Amino acid sequence: LDATKVLDPRWLKPDSIETEWVISVLDETIAKLELSCLILPILASLDRFSALLGPEITKNLTEHQKLSSKMEHLLASPEEEDAVRAEERRVSLCLLEQQLKSSVRNILRLLLANPSICKALKCEAGTREPPAEVFIKAFREFRNLMLERLLTNPTKEEEMVRFMEDVSLRIKKNTETVTASRAELLAAICTRDEEVQKKDNMIKGLKKSMQDLAENCKTDILQVKWEGEKQQKEELQASRAKCASLQQDIQQLRAQLKKLVLQHRASELALRKRKCRAETEILNWVQKYDADMAEKQAEYEEVHAAYTKEKAELSLLMEKHALLLQEYSQIQEERRIRQEKKKKALEELATMTLAATRIQAFWRGYLIRSTFKSKKKKKGKGKGKGK
Repeated sequence: LDATKVLDPRWLKPDSIETEWVISVLDETIAKLELSCLILPILASLDRFSALLGPEITKNLTEHQKLSSKMEHLLASPEEEDAVRAEERRVSLCLLEQQLKSSVRNILRLLLANPSICKALKCEAGTREPPAEVFIKAFREFRNLMLERLLTNPTKEEEMVRFMEDVSLRIKKNTETVTASRAELLAAICTRDEEVQKKDNMIKGLKKSMQDLAENCKTDILQVKWEGEKQQKEELQASRAKCASLQQDIQQLRAQLKKLVLQHRASELALRKRKCRAETEILNWVQKYDADMAEKQAEYEEVHAAYTKEKAELSLLMEKHALLLQEYSQIQEERRIRQEKKKKALEELATMTLAATRIQAFWRGYLIRSTFKSKKKKKGKGKGKGK
């Protein structure tokens, strides 16, 4: 396995549409960030750029400048202590923020539709602000990092990690060996320096031991290297066999993934058609509902107008009814008084009639009795003369 390829995975090529989509989205975002950083310099010299931009973009930039001025004015104004005014100020800020976002999106859409204008603006607008430049640079690094992560499959990443661990372990072992050898060498040198005047004969022995030690160290280092290379070859063979097995598994999984993707796309297409039909049906129902509600609204307005008219007439009739009721009450009272007077008159008439009847009866009786008495007297006188 080539160590350069293990440590630098950028030699790989994109092998999926999803990776290209992600990278294209990041590139488009970087282009939009670069254009959005040019809005402030363009607004500062809008008269100079108006001929290049055209009336539509200039109009959108003017509206964006007005919204920015309103936002700055609201942010510069002191905060209200009143809760209602503070809430109104917060709502105004949220609304202006949404309008500013929408305005920036419209401006970027119009600018991206004219690549020549974008290129000319990048040449004439000058350098960007340092914070914007730092942010765009960081976003480019994020894009490169994302590309590297997308192009590095898990197998290669595991191989790289294992390779780095093996190299680190070998370096650590060699470093420990060299450190031990240097420690022994320093100890020997210190011992020699201390006894140089007393034991001249021991210097030769120490030099010889140092040479032997160096040779032994070289031999140990060569042996460690040989064992490391042997272990590396064995691990490389095992890794290649494992890679072949994993490659077969990857091919099978890719075939399954492709099959699933086709199935899911067919399912998605069917769901999209179903969604489209549902949206069309919903739109028809909404239009029908709107038409029915319009008719109902017209009918309601007509009924409401008639109701208002009848209510006014009812009010007039109620007023008339109140007047008539008052007059009726007065008439009833007068009628009651007349009936009472009439009843009283009738009672008096009945009493007088009864009295007159009794008087007349008494008088008739008196007359009859008087007549009978006179007849009896005449009859009595006639009988006396006959005798």
